[in-house]
Amino acid sequence: MQNLAKLTLITGGARSGKSFLAETMAQKSELPVVYFATMGKIASDAEVIERIEMHVERRSPDWQTIEEPLLLAKAIKKLVVSSPKTLCLIDCLSLFVSNLLLSIPYTIENSGVRKELEENILSEVDDLLAAIFERDDLSFIVVTNEVGSGIVPDNNLARSYRDLLGVANQKFAARAEQVFIAISGLGLQLK
Repeated sequence: MQNLAKLTLITGGARSGKSFLAETMAQKSELPVVYFATMGKIASDAEVIERIEMHVERRSPDWQTIEEPLLLAKAIKKLVVSSPKTLCLIDCLSLFVSNLLLSIPYTIENSGVRKELEENILSEVDDLLAAIFERDDLSFIVVTNEVGSGIVPDNNLARSYRDLLGVANQKFAARAEQVFIAISGLGLQLK
């Protein structure tokens, strides 16, 4: 059995292998696994459905899956497990932040509303971290995207998302005992 940290963060770009790395770690842990999926199915988007199905096919049938796009902290607090130690895999923090950002109409004209929305999202991120560390019976692997390495987005919403996710990633990396970056299918340990 692999020795797991309380919180492991795995970051990387699109198609870098970060989810596969997280799933492999979870499988090697030999612990019961609860998989928190933050991407909801969008019936009109065949590519999203195909990506979700690919992730589902890779998961062990023994894993419990909870689809929760917005209320992760609440779901973690309410989670009932039958084992003295369980591993939770959250895939992914990037979609969680995106879901929160898009859950309320975003007005670029009103910077006061935008600032309050961004503060609320970061508060949700703090609540998620608090919920993770309140549960002594759970270890966590959290997958996230590294979105700050590319071109500066040309619109306010995309820049806000990039900035919010960057701050969320920093908060998680600061609290995580282990941090990995996935590049071309390889996991490099940063912390």
